[in-house]
Amino acid sequence: MRTAGRAAAALAALAPAAVSAAPATGSGLDEAINNAFKPVADGVSWLVFHPVPIGFGASMPFVVLWLLIAALAFTLYFRFVNLRGFAQGFRLIRGDFSRRDDPGEVTHFQALATALSGTVGLGNIAGVAIAIGIGGPGATFWMIVAGLLGMSSKFAECTLGVKYRRINADGTVSGGPMYYLSRGIAEQRPSLAGLGKVLAVVFAICCIGGSLGAGNMFQSNQSFQLMLQVSGGADSWLAGKGWLFGVVMAILVAVVIIGGLKSIARVTGKLVPIMALLYFTCGLYIIVADIGNIGPAFRAIFDGAFTPEAGYGGFIGVLIQGFRRAAFSNEAGVGSAAIAHSASRTNEPASEGLVALWEPFIDTVVICTMTALVIVITGMYQVDGVGDGVQLTSMAYASVLSWFPYLLVVSVLLFAFSTMLAWSYYGEKAACYLFGESRPVALAYKLLFCVFVVIGASANLGVVMDFSDAMILVMSVPNLIGVYLLAPVVRREVEHYLARVRSGEIRNYRRAPAAA
Repeated sequence: MRTAGRAAAALAALAPAAVSAAPATGSGLDEAINNAFKPVADGVSWLVFHPVPIGFGASMPFVVLWLLIAALAFTLYFRFVNLRGFAQGFRLIRGDFSRRDDPGEVTHFQALATALSGTVGLGNIAGVAIAIGIGGPGATFWMIVAGLLGMSSKFAECTLGVKYRRINADGTVSGGPMYYLSRGIAEQRPSLAGLGKVLAVVFAICCIGGSLGAGNMFQSNQSFQLMLQVSGGADSWLAGKGWLFGVVMAILVAVVIIGGLKSIARVTGKLVPIMALLYFTCGLYIIVADIGNIGPAFRAIFDGAFTPEAGYGGFIGVLIQGFRRAAFSNEAGVGSAAIAHSASRTNEPASEGLVALWEPFIDTVVICTMTALVIVITGMYQVDGVGDGVQLTSMAYASVLSWFPYLLVVSVLLFAFSTMLAWSYYGEKAACYLFGESRPVALAYKLLFCVFVVIGASANLGVVMDFSDAMILVMSVPNLIGVYLLAPVVRREVEHYLARVRSGEIRNYRRAPAAA
């Protein structure tokens, strides 16, 4: 590990470049809106974060336990598809089994990139640091475990997304939990058709709320606060001009989303690999530069996972921190990604489920683990005064790469932008499900989304954004009820698909090109 003196010196030298998310000064209107939302926000938060006793005097937020139990159940029920389907998923992403005439709007890779753009972001940068700051290095181990289990949840919901999607007359696709909750449950369990429709409506309403808040306002708000801080804070020329920043961001978002999913997929297909590779490369450089400490870092992670200090409640406390961070990071079980994956060009529902396996793997197992390793190797989490969240991650990277805080600013802006693109599509599809699949409905939602970009950057709507963030997690309740009911369909789909791949019935076009 790096010495405390070296880390402290880096902290002292780089403190001005640290990044935080200080809220903007509120106005009377902000306060009025927040007060109006507070009773509703408190109710939703109570449901999502209500502590559930799990023994040994410990408790876990309801939503974390809900997502974790589903991930474990699906891993067992689908016979560890997260492991045995992993290689086939990579071949599909690479395009080995793709046909241009298959129904759908985007390639497997573009669907994956769009879904990843909605999950890879501040959670990978700040959330991991918070987990380590509270639970110690051992939280990293349980974060990885939860990420691996979450791959099974993501597989199931994305398989169902393709299975019950709707191909519209113009060739566009409408899919996701709204459709497999209503159409799938009605088909497989007719007696529960009414329940399926109710679950679909609840999911769609929460999806719209989450897209306008956490997927939009929160992103523009935090991006503006970051720009304000690095440009001089209260003395910056940007001070008081959140609306201007919001207008610029809204225009950039509009240029992409007006073109629909294909336009979004083209942009995210370029942005996501660049963002992930840049962040990963910086982390890998730090690890290689301090390769002698990689062994002690892994020992700290492993020992902390099973023999943590009793100060925080021991083993259970560390486990909860790891699972909580993974659940909030990759959104496995929430159902949002199924909306993007539903548009993939394929005739095989299980094929897109196998592609989706890579989403929690890249988000949690790769990117979150990279962040955790850098924090542990540099020893910055042990230095007093660093802070937590994005500031701790920034300082850990900056202790080796002095210019990293500035790169982090660019990364956060790109992460926020790509997240808004993905969630604009999720919200649009939810709105079209509720109000009808038509161009006027889609256009009205896109315009509304752009207006909320400006509102988010110029207002201090803390309670509103907390409420919308909770709504995203509430999406997991109707979604996972539906996935449980439709799990036999998923199992039949994947076993039939893998059997035909093994027999050669499903052609690998890279190995055996079709005859002219």
